[in-house]
Amino acid sequence: MMMRQLVGVSLAMVLGTGSAYAETKLKLVEVITSPERTQTLQAMVDDYETANPGVEVEIVSLPWGQAFEKFATMVAGGDVPDVVEMPDRWLALYAGNDMLMSLEDNIKDWEHGDTLTQKSLDMGRYAGGTMYTVPYGFYLRAMFYNRKLLAEAGIDAPPATMAEFMEASAKVSELDGKSGYCLRGGPGGLNGWIMFAATMNGTNEFFTDDGKSRLDEPGSIEGIQFLIDMYQKGYAPKDSVSWGFNEIVAGFYSGTCAFLDQDPDALIAVAERMDSDDFAVAPMPVGPAGKAFPTIGYAGWSVFKSTEHASESWDLVAHLSSPESNKTWAKRVGVIPIHEGADQDPYFQTDQFKGWFTELNEPQYEPTIMPTYLEKFGFFADSIALESSQEALLGQRSAEDIASEWADFLTDEYTKWKAEQ
Repeated sequence: MMMRQLVGVSLAMVLGTGSAYAETKLKLVEVITSPERTQTLQAMVDDYETANPGVEVEIVSLPWGQAFEKFATMVAGGDVPDVVEMPDRWLALYAGNDMLMSLEDNIKDWEHGDTLTQKSLDMGRYAGGTMYTVPYGFYLRAMFYNRKLLAEAGIDAPPATMAEFMEASAKVSELDGKSGYCLRGGPGGLNGWIMFAATMNGTNEFFTDDGKSRLDEPGSIEGIQFLIDMYQKGYAPKDSVSWGFNEIVAGFYSGTCAFLDQDPDALIAVAERMDSDDFAVAPMPVGPAGKAFPTIGYAGWSVFKSTEHASESWDLVAHLSSPESNKTWAKRVGVIPIHEGADQDPYFQTDQFKGWFTELNEPQYEPTIMPTYLEKFGFFADSIALESSQEALLGQRSAEDIASEWADFLTDEYTKWKAEQ
């Protein structure tokens, strides 16, 4: 009898141990990393694990500056995650290589699928017309402005036109130790160049009907020259030629410069350091055609086809994308939420959010989607455009010169993409 009991206890221990080892383990890679984002993501994952006791999720955090190369190395080496935070500029690459799971059927059967905004669905299908990612929010450019600095410079209202923007920047720059514009000349600065080129050219179409890039058209060159002039005339800080996200945001909340074009993610740091009465966010200034073309980007959650746990991976994405989770995420990391009605939350009903929602709802503002469906667009943004735009700011190259280089590269990439359709 005693021997039977011992065997039974031992067997129960073995089975118990075995069930622990049999738990489903998912790997989730985040690539737009910060302590606040990781903390928020971990809390959401903890809730998922509580609701799904048989599943354990490992979060791998990559620093954004090296994320593209590090993640590509992981995948090439066979260390492929189940779920990844997918930036828009990576989507075409991994979807085009048939590495991502289609989420169309999952969305169709999802209880919250019907409340996704049309823009969320359109963006999720941007690469190849198939839902390869569930966007978790949108990064839409609008113009932060420092009310105190504008008043000190004798400016009554934020600039509504590009001409007023240049004039206001000049006036603020006459103040001791102040500059008009927090220019992003370093990493991630392409949005500004594209946005102003489109606004001065009167269109956000990247290519003509015969497949030629419009970046070397006269209006586009004028927009590129606008930024070069802003820097070379001293309306932006001298060291802004190398500024990235952190530097331009700090330049604004420290009162170094009066204007900052950025997405809602900058609002978190700004609101922590500035009184809400001292700043607001206006729509981007319009160009000669009476239109502005603020860039809109996004990131989302994607599932790799190689996962051995497709159902659990989708359940994780669905949890992270639910209306409540997404609202929390949008507030903490600074994005426009993805579900209908989310903008009615009191958090978004402020002067600080007014500029973004004006751009989404009024016809003179047409959000511009970068051509991230081009396989080498990420390389163009992070390498080619970065180096050449800095050379132009420093007076080493002309607006015409870099516009021609950019147009040639994008025309070639578009021709390749078109041939594959």
